[in-house]
Amino acid sequence: MIDYFLSFPYYVQALIATLFTWAITALGASVVFLFKKVNKSILDAMLGFSAGVMIAATFWSLLSPAIEMAEGLKMNAWVTVSIGFLLGGLLLFIGDKIFDKIMNKKEKDLKKSSSFKRCLMLISSVTLHNIPDGIFY
Repeated sequence: MIDYFLSFPYYVQALIATLFTWAITALGASVVFLFKKVNKSILDAMLGFSAGVMIAATFWSLLSPAIEMAEGLKMNAWVTVSIGFLLGGLLLFIGDKIFDKIMNKKEKDLKKSSSFKRCLMLISSVTLHNIPDGIFY
């Protein structure tokens, strides 16, 4: 089956992979249709599962290749990767503080400032998430 997939031109492979990724994402998102009201324990379980998947994806897609690259460059791999990881966390912390300052200034205009902040943080996180993906691929 893999040989059949690889026989397609690259743009068709990209289209199939994109549609597959979209379908799996839509399937995961369709879970919301099973619940009229989400129980907090179910929500906690779903968030925990999502966090575990994202941690695994982070390690296998970003951290493990970074460790291999650092070792290939004769660098101390764990120190290099740890510094990058901590800088990423620091960037998110700084972003959170910046959004807090923006929200304090505009709080009079926005009644639901916490949901607006979450929306901005989500957009920023997805944007930042795509930067390393673009670097490595």
